[in-house]
Amino acid sequence: MNIQRAKQEIKDTIEAYLDKDEYGAYRIPEIRQRPVLLMGPPGVGKTQIMEQIASECDIGLVAYTITHHTRQSAIGLPYIEKKTYGGNEVSVTQYTMSEIIASVYDRMEVSGKSEGILFIDEINCVSETLAPTMLQFLQCKTFGNQKVPKGWIIVAAGNPPEYNKSVRDFDVVTLDRVKVIDVEADYPVWRKYADQAGIHGAVISYLNIHRDNFYRCETTVDGMRFVTARGWEDLSEMLYAYERLGKTMDEDVVGQYLQYPSIAKDFANYLELYNRYQKDYQVDEILSGVIRPGTLSKLRYAAFDERVEIVSLLLSRLSADFKNWWETDRYVGHLYAILKEFQRRSLPSAADGTAPTDTSSASQAHTTLADKASAFSADTARSVSENEASYTSILESIVNDLKLQVHSRLDAGQSEKALTAEYRPVFQACDRYVLLLSERIPENSGAAFDLLRESFMKDRERLDAAAERTSARLEYAFDFMEAAFGESQEMVYFITELSVSLYAMDFLKEHESPRYYRYNKSLLFDDAQTGIRRQLDDIRSEMRGE
Repeated sequence: MNIQRAKQEIKDTIEAYLDKDEYGAYRIPEIRQRPVLLMGPPGVGKTQIMEQIASECDIGLVAYTITHHTRQSAIGLPYIEKKTYGGNEVSVTQYTMSEIIASVYDRMEVSGKSEGILFIDEINCVSETLAPTMLQFLQCKTFGNQKVPKGWIIVAAGNPPEYNKSVRDFDVVTLDRVKVIDVEADYPVWRKYADQAGIHGAVISYLNIHRDNFYRCETTVDGMRFVTARGWEDLSEMLYAYERLGKTMDEDVVGQYLQYPSIAKDFANYLELYNRYQKDYQVDEILSGVIRPGTLSKLRYAAFDERVEIVSLLLSRLSADFKNWWETDRYVGHLYAILKEFQRRSLPSAADGTAPTDTSSASQAHTTLADKASAFSADTARSVSENEASYTSILESIVNDLKLQVHSRLDAGQSEKALTAEYRPVFQACDRYVLLLSERIPENSGAAFDLLRESFMKDRERLDAAAERTSARLEYAFDFMEAAFGESQEMVYFITELSVSLYAMDFLKEHESPRYYRYNKSLLFDDAQTGIRRQLDDIRSEMRGE
């Protein structure tokens, strides 16, 4: 199965294992809660989905790559303890608590979550001395003499033997005690992830045409040749860095990430064309509404792969616009929730019954933000005998509550990078709000709220501007697509790629594009999709010399 299906399978397993009866006991007894063993090639996202699962299930996460550990760190260190048996005192070997088990208890203490996932990566690549410990761990859910705490689900991951010479096979006794999920590399699933992760447009457009090069792993007389999803993502980060620094990436640099020489060479050549097409076709001009007759004339005689590449360049630019709108929308949604909570705490009688009572509802606020923003009423201004210090303290208290929620998610093992990207601009805006209250010293709570509302509406204008710009650029893209290609396979490709983009779909739900829906309805029949896939397959066959 693909990694997306595997993720859902693990989530379903966790929900089943953590389901409790009316007395608070787990319905599936602990002895029947088989550890999940996730087997698949390296770099397909096995480790990455664990953070997502922990976040979505609101549980803790402790992750270890077991090959980095020794037997002592896994089972603990021995010590001598005196015991009396039958009236005789004897010395008995005991073990300190395993570092891994201790980490689970530490995570429970700092996060406040009593349930979670203990994830052990590369479990079948351990040393000979540690192998029996791993078998005991999977069979008995213990490290040494210490059990994994109740409510913590064991998920382990490993690579099949064809990808790693140090892999050890599990015996039947062990396999009969685990729930095995086999994962395969799947480009369409990764493509959806790539859109959310902001993978470089050159990588996405190349792989859209050369899907066979997404994941390859072969053993040759010269050694291993491979390219993985992880390699493409790391290469994407370096591409962005080279662009910022004004550097040119060549085949040698590409080969440091795509360790499959023919694919590295092919992508390096493609990257050169990608950069050249950006200059030749002036994509930014097209998205500004400028369509040069020379561009249309040149495309009429261009090969199919070049035409698809121009569409990919348009999609790459639009993808950045959709993502910017989505992030701005989320940012403004968090601020809206904070201001509504400020309104509730400072003006209790002004609450309309629909205001969120805590900042955790911020993620739900952005979808109807335009309607909610208009609900901020000027008639909430009333004289209240409070000084300005109380208003700043109210706002700071709300922000501190939100920071505690974020820290709790970090303590539970969620991604620091993702949470920082989401909340850093929100906290920076709140610092501005606090400074505004301190400098302007409002006379009453109504005036304090109006000050914050006025500043918020400027942030709200950013969202309107982002939406207006994105809508305009999408319409200009349609203008160009109609002028250059009409209702062609290139238009099918354009509509199809918009339809698989999370950010594009979120945008189109709130900002209607009649042409998108018209083309989506009229073009995306099976025969149209089959036609473009057939042509793309032909290109791949030509590239392979078939």
